[in-house]
Amino acid sequence: MLLRLAYLGITNAFALLRLLPGSDRDKDAEILTLRHQLAVLHRQLGGQRVRFEPADRAWLAALLSTLPRPSLYRLRLLVRPDTVLRWHRDLHARRHATASRPRRRGRPRTVRSIRVLVLRLVRENPSWGTGGYMGNCSPSG
Repeated sequence: MLLRLAYLGITNAFALLRLLPGSDRDKDAEILTLRHQLAVLHRQLGGQRVRFEPADRAWLAALLSTLPRPSLYRLRLLVRPDTVLRWHRDLHARRHATASRPRRRGRPRTVRSIRVLVLRLVRENPSWGTGGYMGNCSPSG
């Protein structure tokens, strides 16, 4: 997915560079053409759902999240604006989950001094419930 997202970013950056020298009239014509193609696609789909790949979702969510909600609701999209907003929330949640994930799996290691103390107490007090079971454990375990 990351490779696909990078590919989309690079191709869209080149598309943006291609638009820079164009006039506003050229850009308006391209926008109207794209809108018409979307209308034709909607008509041909006839209620079927369009499936986006994760990289496409991420790209659309990043592009459209900068727009204010009223503008987003006025756009002609293949998905509902609420879906795009959900994709954006999911992107942030996934990024936060990745950043806050612990580096190591499982329980953190016990400090060596505490481990040595607990094992010494177990050896010195066999009647505390272990029945001497851990009496022969080494401090490195």
